[in-house]
Amino acid sequence: MNAWRKVLVVTLAALMIGSGLSACSESDNNKPVRIGTNVWPGYEPLYLARDTGLYDKTKVQLVEYPSASGVIRALKSRSIEAAALTLDEVLVLLQHDIPLHAVLVLDISHGGDVIIAKPNFPDFKQLRGKRVGVEGSALGAYVLSRALDINAMSIDDITIVQLEADEHERSYTEDMVDAVVTFEPTRTNLLNQGGMEVFTSREIPGEIVDVLVVHADAITQSPNNIRHIVDGWFKALDKLKNDPQASGAIIAQRLGISPDEALASFEGLHLPDRAENKMLLSGPGAQLAPVMDMLSQTMRTRDLLQGDVDTRTLLDPFALTE
Repeated sequence: MNAWRKVLVVTLAALMIGSGLSACSESDNNKPVRIGTNVWPGYEPLYLARDTGLYDKTKVQLVEYPSASGVIRALKSRSIEAAALTLDEVLVLLQHDIPLHAVLVLDISHGGDVIIAKPNFPDFKQLRGKRVGVEGSALGAYVLSRALDINAMSIDDITIVQLEADEHERSYTEDMVDAVVTFEPTRTNLLNQGGMEVFTSREIPGEIVDVLVVHADAITQSPNNIRHIVDGWFKALDKLKNDPQASGAIIAQRLGISPDEALASFEGLHLPDRAENKMLLSGPGAQLAPVMDMLSQTMRTRDLLQGDVDTRTLLDPFALTE
């Protein structure tokens, strides 16, 4: 088995459980659209919207999972109708014929995704022969593969330790790994413990993109609820911009870090506004299209995707109209 396939074996096995979509229930617009997320600052405006009354609970329900792998399994099993995921994770789902539409670009990572190493390994190349923890998702494998590429190394130069996202900090502090592929708020916690950033998404600008994806039938059944979700998102971005201290205090409670650290965690993210979202998602010249092509090519090369993926209907800006 190709080494990169081993990195994803847990997630892909989970995705294949109960293959095929569950039968769709009767249309019921009175039911909220359930959105799955894991903990990540780029998803926090969703919770800020909920906690400040911008979301109608009869139209949207946020469901938090301990890892992206859990979100992917829930989306596959139809426990949720929508999810916040990285674009590379969405490509893996499309490979399994799950009809998804990306209706909103949530964030673009410019330093929020990192590889943190023990203080005695301040350079990525010093991880040769060392243990690197990584979640068995497309994102973790992708970030690690790009770090290896840029440093002229291969996966055979390191020892992979499979970790769920909620195991990152404990595995690091208990010396189960020498480095970990991770993100906020674990990034801040490990840096506070003396960890060293040996690779960040700043080195691959524009490649790590988080999107809100929705099952196709949920769009058919609840288009107004999805518009409500998107509108509330942009109102939350305005709140974060115009009242950062109050917003930071709310976000800090969820992330388990200080308000200043919560606000600082957004420094590694770009949060596109409505106008930029339209450019990213709309029409044959959608700015996100070449990013998808590049991701697909890189993931196929690393055996993270099997063959071509049909993305023709993925980008869907219908909810961006005011």
